Amino acid sequence: MNPGAAVLARWASDPARSRGRRHREPAPAGRTEHQRDRDRVVHSTAFRRLMYKTQVFINHEGDLFRTRLTHSLEVAQLSRSVARMLQLNEDLVEAIALAHDLGHTPFGHAGQDVLHVCMADHGGFEHNLQSLRVVDELEQRYPDFDGLNLSFETREGILKHCTRRQAQLLEEREPGGIGQRFMAGTQPSLEAQVVNLVDEIAYNAHDIDDGVRSGLLDPDQLSELAGFGRIRAEVLEQYPDLASRGRRLLFEVLRRMLSAQVHELVASTSRALQAAAPADADAVRQLPPLASLPPGRRAEFIELKRHLFAQLYRHPQVVQTTAAARQVVAGLFKAYLQDPHEMPADFAQADDRHRAVSDYIAGMTDRFALREYRRLTGEVPFPEALAPAAWLSPS
Repeated sequence: MNPGAAVLARWASDPARSRGRRHREPAPAGRTEHQRDRDRVVHSTAFRRLMYKTQVFINHEGDLFRTRLTHSLEVAQLSRSVARMLQLNEDLVEAIALAHDLGHTPFGHAGQDVLHVCMADHGGFEHNLQSLRVVDELEQRYPDFDGLNLSFETREGILKHCTRRQAQLLEEREPGGIGQRFMAGTQPSLEAQVVNLVDEIAYNAHDIDDGVRSGLLDPDQLSELAGFGRIRAEVLEQYPDLASRGRRLLFEVLRRMLSAQVHELVASTSRALQAAAPADADAVRQLPPLASLPPGRRAEFIELKRHLFAQLYRHPQVVQTTAAARQVVAGLFKAYLQDPHEMPADFAQADDRHRAVSDYIAGMTDRFALREYRRLTGEVPFPEALAPAAWLSPS
């Protein structure tokens, strides 16, 4: 029996027709191939580390700010809601959502940017490719293979971006595999397309929440934006007493904004599916992207994203923190490259020292990276982060 297959639309990814895994395994008992993928991701070491990896605010800056883990859970929840309404494979969208940020570095995009510079002459660094590397190679939990040996469909969804050069390298290692679509200009599954969009939707909503909580975003300025302002006006018309209850007002606006975007994504995607009428999941891959927001809502979405970039991500306080984070990652890279035996043996003995150093640093949590930087350099860029804690090693 194939649980859940009977309710899938014809264009959904059927787990019974999966393209399989890189290493052959017996079919899972009592669950589908994509349920197995999800379970393997949840039990992985890399997934647990997401609890202590930066979203926007460094882990020590507050207990209630999002981390990569809470972001991934929010993306998974919203993606399952969309998948259910579109009769897609809910287990596949959940597996992709939970795994999509496994390759993120400590300190968010600041860490990624520094590692990319450090690796410029050695293949570069990109967190989507690193997420794939985590599930294909770096997790070491099974006796018969490295990585988690996930299905093609989950791995395809994890790799959201890829340069043509990287796609060529993937194609050389795995002919006809997940690099091929970047060479051919085709699309991933509809489940992957949904997760990609929901990732952006979740980003905007929770970064507003965290930005206002931090005091760096001004709610009055947000109200001047078309999408946010419209929903805020609707909430105040129904609940005028919320004008003096800032947090409740913000929560209700964000709740309605998320709900509206999810339903608009479903409606827009449904219209595209009806017009294109793909015969199956493979036909979806040959069409232009089908998952989308309506043009008007997309414009509001982009306006909000630009506001967050200017007012939050480029806020002087965030920039100052980002500069210190870059210092930590660059310092660790230099130290480990000069003395690889400061790393665990599996990394120290690797043939490609630069990639091993990159892998080791990318796997660190924020606070373990800070602890290592202090140990190796004697410097403390974030003194407030070094209060007594149960440090998490990346090994």
